[in-house]
Amino acid sequence: MARPEPVPLGLRLARAAKAVSRAFDDALAKAGGSRPTWLVLVSLKGKSVASQRELAEAIGIRGPTLTHHLDVMESAGLVTRRRDPANRRVHLVELTEAGDALFHRLKDAVAAFDQRLRHGISPPDIAKAEQLLDRLHGNVS
Repeated sequence: MARPEPVPLGLRLARAAKAVSRAFDDALAKAGGSRPTWLVLVSLKGKSVASQRELAEAIGIRGPTLTHHLDVMESAGLVTRRRDPANRRVHLVELTEAGDALFHRLKDAVAAFDQRLRHGISPPDIAKAEQLLDRLHGNVS
């Protein structure tokens, strides 16, 4: 009888990534947010104002996709957009007080999720996992 083939590493990684991604999205949703909202808020938090182009590059999405997310966030009162007086073609995005409050709620949810992921894994094993993930990323880049 033939030995079963081991599950390919890429498939194991894809399954784990999908499960972690879903759980992360659920944690953000329970805190009142989403992954795109978190990515915009965390990118804006480090700056007082950012252009839509800068945000799209920081997040790694296309401009039209970002515009959709910003429309939703602006309607919810989380961000404001205005034209740059120096260049009317550029839209500047700023956090509102409500956006800042949501950032802090989501930051707590992200920290709690990170602790959940690390549960039962020693610091040396975390370091090894980080190195391995970096190596895997490098192998496909």
